[in-house]
Amino acid sequence: MHAQCIFYNINNNTMKKLLATLLVLTACLHVSAQESKQIRISTERTDLILEVAPNGRLYQAYLGDKLLNDRDLSHLSGRSRGWEVYPGSGGEDYFEPAVAITNNDGNPSTILRYVSSEQKTVEGGTETIIRMKDDQYPVDVTLHYVSYPKQNVIKTWSEITHQQKKPVTLWRYASTMLYFANQKYYLTEFSSDWAKEVQMSTQQLQPGKKILDTKLGSRAAMHMQPFFELGLEQPAQEHQGQVILGTIGWTGNFQFTFEVDNEGNLRVIPAINPYASDYQLKANEIFTTPEFIFTLSNNGTGEASRNLHNWARNYQLKDGQGDRMTLLNNWENTYFTFDEELLGKLMKEAKHLGVDMFLLDDGWFGNKHPRNDDHAGLGDWEAMKSKLPGGIPALVEKAKEAGVKFGIWIEPEMVNPQSDLFEAHPDWAIHYPNRETYYYRNQLVLDLSNPKVQDFVFGVVDKIMTENPDVAFFKWDCNSPITNIYSPYLKDKQGQLYIDHVRGIYNVLKRVKEKYPNVPMMLCSGGGARCDYEALKYFTEFWCSDNTDPIERLFIQWGFSQFFPSKAMCAHVTSWNSRTSVKFRTDVASMCKLGFDIGLKDMKADELTYCQEAVANYKRLKPVILDGDQYRLISPYESNHMAIMYAAPDASKAVLFAYDIHPRFGEKLLPIKLQGLDAGKMYRVKEINLMPGRKSNLPGNEKIFSGDYLMKIGLNAFTTSQTHSRVIELVAE
Repeated sequence: MHAQCIFYNINNNTMKKLLATLLVLTACLHVSAQESKQIRISTERTDLILEVAPNGRLYQAYLGDKLLNDRDLSHLSGRSRGWEVYPGSGGEDYFEPAVAITNNDGNPSTILRYVSSEQKTVEGGTETIIRMKDDQYPVDVTLHYVSYPKQNVIKTWSEITHQQKKPVTLWRYASTMLYFANQKYYLTEFSSDWAKEVQMSTQQLQPGKKILDTKLGSRAAMHMQPFFELGLEQPAQEHQGQVILGTIGWTGNFQFTFEVDNEGNLRVIPAINPYASDYQLKANEIFTTPEFIFTLSNNGTGEASRNLHNWARNYQLKDGQGDRMTLLNNWENTYFTFDEELLGKLMKEAKHLGVDMFLLDDGWFGNKHPRNDDHAGLGDWEAMKSKLPGGIPALVEKAKEAGVKFGIWIEPEMVNPQSDLFEAHPDWAIHYPNRETYYYRNQLVLDLSNPKVQDFVFGVVDKIMTENPDVAFFKWDCNSPITNIYSPYLKDKQGQLYIDHVRGIYNVLKRVKEKYPNVPMMLCSGGGARCDYEALKYFTEFWCSDNTDPIERLFIQWGFSQFFPSKAMCAHVTSWNSRTSVKFRTDVASMCKLGFDIGLKDMKADELTYCQEAVANYKRLKPVILDGDQYRLISPYESNHMAIMYAAPDASKAVLFAYDIHPRFGEKLLPIKLQGLDAGKMYRVKEINLMPGRKSNLPGNEKIFSGDYLMKIGLNAFTTSQTHSRVIELVAE
């Protein structure tokens, strides 16, 4: 049935309200009188099939492998009547709702019925738009699904609006709801803290609810990352098994609810966390929920990750098809202690190293309240005259003279109480008017729900770029969660703070992107406490962790790679864990977007030579490492080793990274079986990134193997040496 239903807006005229109500009731009766309507949302490998039942409500009929015969869709009719796609509160469903609204008369119930649907072509795929309406209250919900056929990714979100005389209260607002019917469900979550990001753990879901969430406001992912893996029937495995990878695009408090019901079915509900966030929605205002992005795979998490990587580079990540700059950062070399002359020398070091850019970190600003430590200066974005008498223009010029680009660190969402900004505008900071203030890292979060504060934050970037158009990069930091949770601007609408603050951030980022679309930016938050796909529409990359110990980074980068392409993940060579070699630290960082944060003067001559050669190799192989297909071969969680490789889409080149972490004495070493090669092609194998004067002892080095051999038998690349690494280049001949 393809009923043409009428979607309308209700104004304050009583007659129009009655007419509109009759029209929607007629539409729903028309649905009831016909056979159930199906809505098919498909990729090349997945089907999500929704069904409008005779009662006019929308249910999930199927989610799984793509059905090959259209005739079979008729057999799905009526299979899942209890699986309402966007259930409201207060009805006959005794489980968690997708949406909960308290109407003007105090009634907390919402029951949505189908009105109309359409599909349209969008970049990379097809968008399905489904309109629904409550038949007792003027409440409308529009569901959006965008399916990307080639990447096998679906993203979905909802829009909620109403036409009641006064604001209604939203107290649940999910992006979507998905259902699964299996015997067993295994959840892999990614817990986190500063320097301990993406710690992977797996558990079987049992009857009841399991919730993953954060309540930190700004550094939203500091305790729990906004993504998960779901293994059906067995724990999620890398190379086999049915898995779902899901992530939400929201740079604020999120909540994933996994609810196993009395019949053993699983509901997955991704949403903004409703904690302390009863939202007063005005008439005709549209409440848009975050995008939830997911992919299904029958071949384990490796395939699912490649789905997301390809999708992100093509459609979501800022400049996902573009290049990335290598860099030298000054932070761990100088911290707050530097001047113009020293920075000029470091820029020359950057050129000598062979990287593209010098990045100036924290400590360059503030005059009345100089930024010589983390107690003062945030908010006063003027170059410190005592350190930098020539200001940013002189630094940009010195970078040009050295032959590198210039980038700069900012933290514009924050303020120190010791600052001109706070003295002038204390009401711009989130803090209580009547309680002792708690400071996290000696600072407060600016209230981005306030449009004046949004203008100020945008102005930080705009002023730097207007005065210095050759600034080539921003490192945008965010080192504090929201504390003292009160908005002077929102006053009696504090339930909107967590949500409107994040929307304010997006308003600023949209303005920055519109005016400076080609300026790359790194998303940083005391490490990897911000890493969601909404923010990454505006940032080219993110900082995975302040922990740059290469051993810890193997685990951190393994975890983040489940959802993000290497192009989006920044990794730097530093002095953390200097017991490991410079080679090992560099090889670990070379798996991602490579940078250095170390003093070259502290290196031995052969170490510097090695780094220069490694940078040159990295630049040559960037198209494979940053844009190739990633294959996680050996997990550090399951062995004393780790191996990851990247293969060009045409399988003409590949790069293998092999790491010996802490091998046991006399342990059996197995060959690494490669993936992503062409079985019929012949590949020359060559170990690169060798210390000067060292020759490779890799078995088979400089020899030619078939792709078939390398994938079935493999390379003996592991050793029993502690913290040892190999980088191996494969080229088809």
